[in-house]
Amino acid sequence: MASVPSLSATIQQRVSAALAAAVPSAADADPLLRRSDRADFQANGVLGLAKRNKANPRELAAQVVEHLPADDLLAGIEVSGPGFLNLTVTDTAIINTLAARADDDRLGVPHAERPGRTVIDYSQPNVAKEMHVGHLRSTVIGDAIVRILEFAGETVIRRHHIGDWGTQFGMLIQYLIEHPHELDHPSDGDSGENAMSRLNRLYKASRALFDSDEEFKDRSRRRVVDLQAGDEQTLALWHKIVDESKIYFYSVYDKLAVEMRDEDIVGESAYNDMLAETCKLLEDSGVAVESNGALCVFFDDIKAKDGTPVPLIVRKADGGYGYAASDLSAIRDRTGNLHADTLLYVVDARQALHFKMVFETARRAGWLTDEVTAKHLPFGTVLGKDGKPFKTREGETVRLVDLLDEAVDRARAVIADKSKDLTPEEIGERAAQVGIGAVKYADLSTSLTRDYTFDLDRMVSLNGDTSVYLQYAYARIRSIIRKAGDVRPVPHPELPLAPAERQLGLALDEFAETLASVRETYEPHKLASYLYGLSSAYTAFYEHCPVLKAEGGQAMVENRLFLCDLTARTLRQGMELLGIQTPERL
Repeated sequence: MASVPSLSATIQQRVSAALAAAVPSAADADPLLRRSDRADFQANGVLGLAKRNKANPRELAAQVVEHLPADDLLAGIEVSGPGFLNLTVTDTAIINTLAARADDDRLGVPHAERPGRTVIDYSQPNVAKEMHVGHLRSTVIGDAIVRILEFAGETVIRRHHIGDWGTQFGMLIQYLIEHPHELDHPSDGDSGENAMSRLNRLYKASRALFDSDEEFKDRSRRRVVDLQAGDEQTLALWHKIVDESKIYFYSVYDKLAVEMRDEDIVGESAYNDMLAETCKLLEDSGVAVESNGALCVFFDDIKAKDGTPVPLIVRKADGGYGYAASDLSAIRDRTGNLHADTLLYVVDARQALHFKMVFETARRAGWLTDEVTAKHLPFGTVLGKDGKPFKTREGETVRLVDLLDEAVDRARAVIADKSKDLTPEEIGERAAQVGIGAVKYADLSTSLTRDYTFDLDRMVSLNGDTSVYLQYAYARIRSIIRKAGDVRPVPHPELPLAPAERQLGLALDEFAETLASVRETYEPHKLASYLYGLSSAYTAFYEHCPVLKAEGGQAMVENRLFLCDLTARTLRQGMELLGIQTPERL
């Protein structure tokens, strides 16, 4: 089915045509249409047009009104103030538009006109290390953007640029060679917690020996050389450590209900064979130069406080490679081999300068062209209630698994208190859906660049801007539809709408435009805000408009059921795009 134009898009087109008819030289004038509390919509474009043409704005507004067609779209047009147009939509137009959305599996949301090929780099855990609260935002923001882009028809290639290379692996591998059973698990199993326990044990034991035994330290450093040279035994043990870490990673992603696949995990090691060539290409082209033994790229506008240049170091003075070399090699791979036209990096705001320098270097080298967009999507910090970065009482970074488990426990208590008819098994299932949803929504409802306070009591509250509020709205609708039995949701455009019905209908019609905005700006919080507004509109509808006991006969019941059903479908689709589940019963 073709996409369904929104009421605002249709009105925008009508008013644009009327502006052009009133002032022929204004064929491209913007009506500046927006939602209004004085009517359904307000068009403010007449003022600017009148100023440019030295005309009286109210008189010009009256001329524009004369050129608006009289049909079943607009119920009222009023000129107010210095030439504002207040526009009220007919009840018939609202229901007819919603009926067209309801007939489409995609709720009238169009595919992208020119779907592209996007590589998105997000959720970058480190091998042999615990995932902590700092990994939360990159993971859930990246996952939501993937879902939204794929829903639009984009080809999306996920990349988890995990930390799986570097000097520490010499220490870990050497210890494994000398203690070959350290990662064996004959009895404790393959759970994520057990895998992490084994890795922690390996890391602590090897670190203790590395710090206390100079001979072991020397053997570990030689082992790094063996790893970089591709020694068979060394690589086999490196793979064993990476695979053990994957068991743990997958367990955390499973808790988060985030999909992670082997083919998406392309860590630093994947670009190892490209690093020397990347440096040679940069040096041969003059993009990078040697400075104090290191290979560097300099920028006129990036300097330290004392005025000295701050370079991007691609190769260190000792011959080792830093993050810049692997990131530049990744750009070469993602544009040259994967043929991406958009590169997205969901990485915290502290890396902003790094990515600015990397992107500029790649453009100078010709690896980023005008046909390729490279964008860093920086995000803020998760804070504790004290307003400081979220830490344990001992000052350590909070383990992500502990945080998620606590959220599920809090949700279980809320559900058990509110839903006495659920079995313990159902309470457990709902607790996972609600608890994880609460954590994700708190993150996704916050603008990317803002910090936010991690407050589980607020996150699992039934009141306010929380995922639980949205999930209960959805479950309430599903309960009404079940109670309706054989009465089906049917749109009745001939019926008048109560004010709360109109507001709900207008909110439902904004879904496609909201997704288009999110897709353009990569800001999931706009979708979260829309869903909260939709749920609030439904709550007002529920309070003022009885559904199954509606006065006005069968047609009124069917029409209100239709509004309920479309609201549920929209909430479900929107929440799914945020990676949040919608339980049928709560």
